[in-house]
Amino acid sequence: MEMVQIPKADYEAIISAREELEDILAFDRAMVDRGDGLPHDFMLRLIKGENALRVFREWRGFSQSALSRASRVHRVQIADIEAGRANASVQTWKKLAEALDVEIGELV
Repeated sequence: MEMVQIPKADYEAIISAREELEDILAFDRAMVDRGDGLPHDFMLRLIKGENALRVFREWRGFSQSALSRASRVHRVQIADIEAGRANASVQTWKKLAEALDVEIGELV
């Protein structure tokens, strides 16, 4: 068996970081299990600036056509919003948010 020696302070920092990561992962799993949290990979997409409507649509498992049917918003309008070619009225955002079961503020 190979042995490695490191200063005690470094060892304690590694243990602390591991425990913190385990806590974060447990919290993320609990939020997803409750349906309240956005999975990590989807959250990273939002952080990187990807269109929120697309991220939430894909998270909920909707195609653009399925979201169109669920929200009563034309599919082309959804595609234009996701591509950044168009914006939407408050009423349209409300329909999309309701269909995706998210707050309007999460989409805009």
